[in-house]
Amino acid sequence: MRNAFRLYFRYVTASVRGQMQYRASFMMLAAGYFLMTGLDFAALWVLFDHFGSIEGWTLPEVALLYGMVNIAFAIAEGTARGFDTFGTWVKSGEFDRLLLRPRSTVLQLAGQELHLLRIGRLLQGLGVLLWAQYMLEVAWTAATAVLAAGAILGGVGLFIGIFILQATLAFWTTEGLEIANVLTNGGTETAQYPLVIYPRWFRRFFTYVVPLAGISYFPALAILDRADPLGSTAWMHWLSPLGGMAFLLIALRVWSLGVRHYRSTGS
Repeated sequence: MRNAFRLYFRYVTASVRGQMQYRASFMMLAAGYFLMTGLDFAALWVLFDHFGSIEGWTLPEVALLYGMVNIAFAIAEGTARGFDTFGTWVKSGEFDRLLLRPRSTVLQLAGQELHLLRIGRLLQGLGVLLWAQYMLEVAWTAATAVLAAGAILGGVGLFIGIFILQATLAFWTTEGLEIANVLTNGGTETAQYPLVIYPRWFRRFFTYVVPLAGISYFPALAILDRADPLGSTAWMHWLSPLGGMAFLLIALRVWSLGVRHYRSTGS
């Protein structure tokens, strides 16, 4: 395990050095990404300025959801770039090279590129989260701080799991299907709002199949000390971030099945 982390660190170090060759360009692109993602929250602000609240949720409360989800997605998107572009590895036969190495293919793909530009989204999400905390004056305790960190980690696991499942499809389709964007980019949009606004089938899907509610809505209820009008229990609020990590473990098992199915390009 120690050797695996050391190898991953070397991959990441090489990736960072490559991206920092042109620092001014990197800073401008990261700032542009910060401003671009900031427009999403600006639209949210306009929505609440017009309606005041949504199903009893105010802007600062929804900003808490927004911040946790966008921090998680930024980390996942930045560290799972190799899976996001995996279709090109299958089509070109480059994946064969990874199979010849005595290391996990997951580790090698994860270390291909640390997409530093996503720091713009991460900082924007962190800024919104801090603003929400200031406006809500949440009485943070060690337990709620751990829960918030766990929700973010669970979100990272969930989104990386989605990227892995998208990459696994390429073993059969040779392309990473864009339908996965419904669960990544679309998933961040979904998790930014309280679950109560969605229809029943939608709530069940994003609670029990793709547990987006477990990385934003349920932890936020515990942090805000709110009762759930949908009837979920307090223990579910505290344990729900584990669903994101469970989703990642399932995705890794599916990935193993895909690797065993792989037959190279034949060229």
